[in-house]
Amino acid sequence: MELPDVLGVFAHPDDESLSAGGLLARHAAAGARTGVVTATWAEGTHRVPELAGALAELGAGAPRLLGYADAKVPESAPGADRLVDVPVEPAVRQLVAQLRGFRPGWVVTHDAYGGMTGHPDHRQTHRLTLLAVQAAALPALYPELGDPWRVRRLLLATHPDGASRELAPLLLRPGRTAYTVPDAEVTALDVSPWLDRKLAAVFAHRSEVERGALPGRLAAATSADRTRMAGTEWYQHHPLPGTPPAPGGLTRQSRETGAGKTD
Repeated sequence: MELPDVLGVFAHPDDESLSAGGLLARHAAAGARTGVVTATWAEGTHRVPELAGALAELGAGAPRLLGYADAKVPESAPGADRLVDVPVEPAVRQLVAQLRGFRPGWVVTHDAYGGMTGHPDHRQTHRLTLLAVQAAALPALYPELGDPWRVRRLLLATHPDGASRELAPLLLRPGRTAYTVPDAEVTALDVSPWLDRKLAAVFAHRSEVERGALPGRLAAATSADRTRMAGTEWYQHHPLPGTPPAPGGLTRQSRETGAGKTD
């Protein structure tokens, strides 16, 4: 089955692997081009080599960095603006350049909540990506950045209410609020055939494993819990101007495996 090229846009190194590592590995294995834009952390910081290792595991090319600082980690990009503080115009322009350069069929990013944790960098990345995807399709905007490009599908990595009742204790630290969406709005993608690649990418983020963040909790989990925590990915399909509606988000046939005809 031919699958479209995919560009991920995520806030931090490791978000790509945790949120969409299975999707990216799936498309790369089918021969599609895949890539990842990471909004925070800059060249010369310790997490960029980890990101490069993770992307190699997923078949997603070299890091594409916007170079902003993590909201909570100023040393992630010394001297740079925090992503949450950056003016919209320059950040959208950077993303339009990436979109027109890569020309993906699909884009995947965070949902409006910023994923289950509601991280402010995730929410900002969501907003900027939605603006950039629409701007990239308009010839009158940023003509100096190349020919316009219309993405066919925009997917938002998310967690449904139902599954999250079981998964939140595994994915979140005690006392954290889980931000989730109604089950009816979500398509489930079984990524168990690519779970080894996804986990290898997650574990490439060694500093996150060592500090006990979610990659560390996955590393310490049993095989069964790893499958529960990372073997399914969930996406919302975000409607775009000029594209047909696509119930089910990933495909027209299967809400469980992603099998069937793709756009």
